[in-house]
Amino acid sequence: MASQPTSAAHDSPASWGIALADWREEQFPSSDQHLVSLDNFLVAPEHAILQAGLQNFAKITPQYPGVRAPLDPAVQAAWLVQLAPLLDQWFGAPAGGRGWAMQAWYSLVTTPPAELVPMQRLPHVDGTDPQQIAMMLYLHRTGHGGTAFFRHRSTGLESLTADTYPRYAAAVQAEYGRTGLPPAAYPTDGAPHFERVHVAEGIFNRAIFYRGNILHSGVIDNCAPLSADPAEGRLTINAFFRPAAG
Repeated sequence: MASQPTSAAHDSPASWGIALADWREEQFPSSDQHLVSLDNFLVAPEHAILQAGLQNFAKITPQYPGVRAPLDPAVQAAWLVQLAPLLDQWFGAPAGGRGWAMQAWYSLVTTPPAELVPMQRLPHVDGTDPQQIAMMLYLHRTGHGGTAFFRHRSTGLESLTADTYPRYAAAVQAEYGRTGLPPAAYPTDGAPHFERVHVAEGIFNRAIFYRGNILHSGVIDNCAPLSADPAEGRLTINAFFRPAAG
């Protein structure tokens, strides 16, 4: 079971203020996909790093190559009030006026390249629902980077839906059946079966927002260490925003 967030006595949602004025849209050159990047997201980013050091990180899902700890629900609620109108502006409001629901975690990539399972060596999606929006907030100053986005060469797909996923999965299975499994490493340029089409730089205290069904991968230096210490490792806060239940 995932651990519950641990907070210092002085922590409060007021310590987690966010600034939303410094944003810009980045259009993918090869499609109509886009993302929004927002610099200087946290008013006090070092406070977030301090709080991350107090959490009980654990492996939550087999897909993520590292460990996570949930972000305080009170912080999530405060952020959502401010972010929801911008999500409507950037990606369109959920149908039926349902608003948004949010889940967020501290995340640390910790799995050495040699220990990656096959699905972790490929670009991935967070789901096939284009209405699910992902956020990645970079809180590290390591040699590792941000987030890369990909196109699958043989199908031409950059994003997956419930309709296109079966065709994509069959093509990938056939391709790696011919060429063998990808090497034990984090994806870089995507070769031979994927093409990298856009990169969001992992600038400290920058948040990016994008549709979670776009093929993507963290930009991880396969030769650099991956520390499990939040103060030293590739620390991010990542979140998903979904239309609220009706």
